[in-house]
Amino acid sequence: MAKAAGVSPSTVSRALTPDGTVSAVTRERVQAAADRLGYQPNRAARGLITGRTGHLGVIVPDLLNPFFADICKGVQARARGLGHAVFVSDAERDEGLELDAIRTMTPEVDGIVLCAPHLSSEELRSLDRVTDKPIVLLHRTEPGFPSVTADMVEGMTDALTHLHALGHRRIAYVGGPRSTWTAHERAAGIQAMAATCGDIEIVQVGSVAPHFDGGVTGAADVVLASGASAVVAFDDIVAFGLISRFTARGVRVPDEMSVVGCEDIALAGMAAPPLTTVHVPKAHAARAAVDLLFRILGTPAEEGAPPPQRVLPTHLVVRGSTAVIEQS
Repeated sequence: MAKAAGVSPSTVSRALTPDGTVSAVTRERVQAAADRLGYQPNRAARGLITGRTGHLGVIVPDLLNPFFADICKGVQARARGLGHAVFVSDAERDEGLELDAIRTMTPEVDGIVLCAPHLSSEELRSLDRVTDKPIVLLHRTEPGFPSVTADMVEGMTDALTHLHALGHRRIAYVGGPRSTWTAHERAAGIQAMAATCGDIEIVQVGSVAPHFDGGVTGAADVVLASGASAVVAFDDIVAFGLISRFTARGVRVPDEMSVVGCEDIALAGMAAPPLTTVHVPKAHAARAAVDLLFRILGTPAEEGAPPPQRVLPTHLVVRGSTAVIEQS
């Protein structure tokens, strides 16, 4: 290989390592030689030399939710481009299973992307007892941890601004599980916008499980009884549940009730009516989390330096589930 590329064996090793220090020209020359020779690196042998496994871990709360499936695809795509495979674990929104997944993955991976964890702040701060591998939080912040999040205050502000412009003044909010960071951030965005726009009244419907049944069971009826003309849902899946229940009750969306979701999963544009929703940059966030993890693996942070944190922008995607309020 080294002879075919016209470089030394050590240069070949660095060129075939994602964070190896060689020029782009040299890396391309070595890769071209590897392609001609059909070379495939031996991960096990490389691991013995570098102490790296060539694997990353990603832990999500619920793979049945398309939002987290998209996160996994984004992590896998970026990791693959950097020469790493990915182990995926579904923690089923259970703190114990999250901890078990971290313990199980630790010997097998170089680092872990922990997405929207349900672990308490105390449990997160105690993870050094469970793992010695770097962890990047995705859609959660915690002091002492590097993280990638989306600006949900901005997204919820956009949602309420849109509904206000359509004439809605009494707006219901169906929140997610109270204990989660994401639920707190989305509720904070709703309250921040309502406080700056004095003629909007927010009807707090309460917290529901982030599932289709969370919108169908009880929440939709509470929204209808509240006299609200529009509703913002914790996520798109809950929004679909609300729309299903409204339809069953003979309430037309958006003519009699406007509905806004959050996350902009692929199904949002396929629904009937297509769902107006806050777009959360899933693929971008996943790539950013992997890049942050590789940055830590390549250059550990200086002692005492604050961990890097990235906040990605969100925006409202207006579709067919919102409309100007009908005047009675």
